[in-house]
Amino acid sequence: MSQSPSPRRLGGALLGWLQGHLELIGHELEEQRSQALRALLLGGLCLGFALLLLIGLSALLLIVYWDSHRLAVATGLCLLYGLGLLLSAGALLASLLRAPTPFSASLEELQRDREQLLP
Repeated sequence: MSQSPSPRRLGGALLGWLQGHLELIGHELEEQRSQALRALLLGGLCLGFALLLLIGLSALLLIVYWDSHRLAVATGLCLLYGLGLLLSAGALLASLLRAPTPFSASLEELQRDREQLLP
């Protein structure tokens, strides 16, 4: 004669299962937050130094060619910066579209549990 599991044991098993998944989600959230913060900090530093470099180089070119080709140099710099903007915006958009789904490990684990529970 087989014994059916008691509601208490079944509830305990369900709570254990839920706790494991919540711990995994918490770990993934912490990992995502850390990665995003690091990327924002490094991206901000790169952007700041790149802007300082562009300002310095632009000023240097305008000073060197002030007497002969100042309009051509200013126009060329604007076109170069516009091209850089378009390329970086395209790369950003492509990166956002290729980004992995958040909580993918949790979703995979839930899918495996579902497959085990369903016949």
